[in-house]
Amino acid sequence: MSVTVVIADDQAMVRAGFAALLDAADGVSVLGDAEDGIAAVEVCKRLQPDVVLMDVRMPRRDGLWAAQQIISSGSSTRVLMLTTFDIDDYVYSALRIGASGFMLKDAPADELVRAVRVVAAGDALLAPSVTKRLIADVTSRTVKTASPAVNVLTPREREVLETVADGKSNAEIAAALFVSEQTVKTHVSNVLAKLGLRDRAQAVVFAYENGLK
Repeated sequence: MSVTVVIADDQAMVRAGFAALLDAADGVSVLGDAEDGIAAVEVCKRLQPDVVLMDVRMPRRDGLWAAQQIISSGSSTRVLMLTTFDIDDYVYSALRIGASGFMLKDAPADELVRAVRVVAAGDALLAPSVTKRLIADVTSRTVKTASPAVNVLTPREREVLETVADGKSNAEIAAALFVSEQTVKTHVSNVLAKLGLRDRAQAVVFAYENGLK
């Protein structure tokens, strides 16, 4: 699968470094970059990349604002947040509005490439332990009240949602539940549709906020 990318970061050296890494990967092409949130929205609107790597903290408008603008516009571009901080409420907020995940800037090159491909495919959430720790930390500050929407799920769909919240891939869920990957994909699609969620990132947040994890 060919994946197109835009890189949004206020540091020129970071943009250049990420672009070099991604352009060197098979099937990945960097279409452009942006130095702040406003420019990121404009570039993504013009180029319509599959994925935008979005720094959290940028001048003029930050990555959270930019992510919200891109996602709320109905664009098919998926947002992968970048941060130098492993616990950051901005990232949690971005996941809530529909960003597809986040990763640390100092992650290995192969992990960056894999993250872009995973997010572009839309079939798995990049969920390292830090992501789950972030969500657990933020949601533990609020009272969890199960949404009535949970009741529309079948027992199996609820089980799948709980395993998705553990950060498991479709293959891992299939192995754990003794079903095929295609069956898992069907269940995940049904869960997202029934709960009105954009992707697996929002499903993870939903599970934590509603006391399923």
